[in-house]
Amino acid sequence: METYAADRPAVSTITLERSQDWVHHVISLLDAAIHQLYPKEKTAHGALLKAASLLRQQIDPPAAREVHDGRGRLLAWQVRKVRDYIDGHLTGSVLVADLCALFQRSEAHFSRAFKRTFGESPHAFIVRRRVEFAARYMLTTDASLSDIALRCGFSDQAHLCKHFRQAAGQTPAAWRRAHRSHECVHGPTGLTQYPAFSPEPSLRSGS
Repeated sequence: METYAADRPAVSTITLERSQDWVHHVISLLDAAIHQLYPKEKTAHGALLKAASLLRQQIDPPAAREVHDGRGRLLAWQVRKVRDYIDGHLTGSVLVADLCALFQRSEAHFSRAFKRTFGESPHAFIVRRRVEFAARYMLTTDASLSDIALRCGFSDQAHLCKHFRQAAGQTPAAWRRAHRSHECVHGPTGLTQYPAFSPEPSLRSGS
C-alpha cells in the first residue's frame, strides 16, 4: 500500500502530461481545419476557432487568470500572446471576443487593459496591423492590391484603400510607386522609416 501511494504522484504527472499532449494534438487538428475551411465555411470556421481557444485556456498557466499588471496593462507574456494571435489570424476575422477568450476575461475588462497597453482599442490595433502588413507586401511583392487586400484580411481593395489612406495620407498605389522609386534610387529601405508602418506596435510606458 505504501509503495502504491508513493507511486501515485508519478502516475498523476504522467497522466497530466499525456492529457496535455492530447490537447495540443487536438488544437493542431483544429488549427489545420480552420485554415482549410476559411473563407468557404465562415460559420464552421468560427466554431472551430472558438473550440481551439477553449482548449488553449485549459493548458495556459495559472497566471493567465491575471490579465493586467498593477497599472491595468497587459503583462509582457500576454502582449506577446495577443500580438502573435492577431498576426497569425489577419487573413481571417479577428474578433475582440476571440482575444478575450485567450484569457477568460470580459470584453470590457480586456479592452480597457488592451488600450492602456497599446494606446488604442483592439479594433484600431487590428486595422493598423492589417495596413502594416499590406505595406510590407506592397514593397516586397508584385501582388495586385486586390490580392494584398485579401491576404491582409480586408474585404476588398476599396476597404484596403480606405484604411491605407487614413494611415498614410496616400492611396496604396501612390504610396507603392513613391517608395518603390525611392528604393530604386537609394537602395532598400525598411518600413521603420515610415512612422505609420513601424514593424512592432508601440507600448505605452505610462499608466
